[in-house]
Amino acid sequence: MTARVLLVNPRITSRRRARHPLSLLTLAGALKAQGLESVLIDGNTEADAPAAVVRALREAPSTALGVSVMGGPQVATAIEISRAARAAAPQVPIIWGGYFPTLYPDAALNAPYVDYLVRGQGEATLGQLLQALSAGADATQLAHMDGLSWRGPAGPVHNRRRAFTGGPRPPLPYETLRDPRSYLVRTFMGARTAAYEAALGCRFRCTFCGVAALFEGGTALPPPERLERDLRYLRDRFGADSIQFYDHNFFDREVDMLPLLEVLARLELPWWCYARADALLGLSQRAWSLVRRSRLRMAYIGAETPNDRMLRAIRKGTRADQTLEVAELCRRQGVIPELSFMVAPPEDPEGETERTFDFIRQVKRVNPAAEIIVYVYTPLPPESLPVAVRGRVPPLRELDGAPLRFPRTPEEWTDRRWVQYACHADAPWISESLRRRIRDFVTVLHCRFPTLQDTRSPPWAKSALRLAAGWRYRTGIYGRPWELEVSKRLVRLMDPRVSSL
Repeated sequence: MTARVLLVNPRITSRRRARHPLSLLTLAGALKAQGLESVLIDGNTEADAPAAVVRALREAPSTALGVSVMGGPQVATAIEISRAARAAAPQVPIIWGGYFPTLYPDAALNAPYVDYLVRGQGEATLGQLLQALSAGADATQLAHMDGLSWRGPAGPVHNRRRAFTGGPRPPLPYETLRDPRSYLVRTFMGARTAAYEAALGCRFRCTFCGVAALFEGGTALPPPERLERDLRYLRDRFGADSIQFYDHNFFDREVDMLPLLEVLARLELPWWCYARADALLGLSQRAWSLVRRSRLRMAYIGAETPNDRMLRAIRKGTRADQTLEVAELCRRQGVIPELSFMVAPPEDPEGETERTFDFIRQVKRVNPAAEIIVYVYTPLPPESLPVAVRGRVPPLRELDGAPLRFPRTPEEWTDRRWVQYACHADAPWISESLRRRIRDFVTVLHCRFPTLQDTRSPPWAKSALRLAAGWRYRTGIYGRPWELEVSKRLVRLMDPRVSSL
């Protein structure tokens, strides 16, 4: 019998904001190429995902249940689905994959409803595991599968990591979704924006970044033929009129990027992507000509901090002056830079936060159209980092100085403070006064400069917010902006930190 896996994307957002579940589609396409069968359930579009999973398990025999899990709010829904599946079909192995089990394998295996973990790139590992399970695998077979963690007789076993592979990828099987067209949503770029991933991984190894921990410097760009084929398919089959690239770092070496930019220039679909300041600053005039023709609307750039010493410590590889330069460059080229900053690091959280606020104001003077995202700096636990850099990371501590203990089970990761940590919204070493200071600054900033990405709020409402926040932003009096908080709720102003596109 052909191995059959039920692949599930636990709910992480509302139905209205749901995008194509690219992780499941990528796995389904790869498994199909290996002769394996998969059924997809997207919790973002199901009214009751656990019930849908139980029905699917009862309707047809399944070799395993595969659950894709991100840190943050998705952990709770992954637990709910896994518990329901274990109760309904205790004989079906449950496999977790994605960022959460890759970064926290010990915590993930400390759950009775998780049998196996697929760490890192999952296509090859999952295929091998399914074939082994279908044939009645024993411990000897499991021990030789790179990228696999499992519960052995003596406890958790973590096989060696799987080496990064960037070879050809089969087309995504959109037809396995109930209604592929429903995942195209209205954004500031167009009426039917599609999500797409072109490049994999990132050459850089920032110590706070899950991508760096997952891919460890591996990266691969697609052949231009594949990019053009896929984007034309989204446009012609589903009516996509704009693209949001979920690449970890779209702009890489220019020699490799030029063929891709030529494709985008031919298609002229407005697009959004992740980018680095140094990569954009290094583009030639020819490349920028293609960028303009391709209609790049916005680039999300990790500015992180104005502190060059901290940028070196977190292995970012950029400088603060490059943030100002790229803000000015984007202004001249007609691209909106969406700059993300991290405040309140463990070392001098108050001082670094205030210096970042001042720097953000400087950026806005250089380019008033620049979008600003403010996160709290929440580094990965040392055990989630590559072995070569673990010893260079200082220990993290609570506000009272006690050593910080990270959660040891999936349930502990659902505690509100750890969900906030995973979402870069709070950290244990932040005082209540600093927490309030950050909230107040962000409220004033976002009211003074409402995001272009908000397509729901009427123009008059945004103008009223700009006017109401003007005096606070001008004078630097951010404290307790109750009138702006009330106005934001009435207007339902979008917060890019939560909603993005």
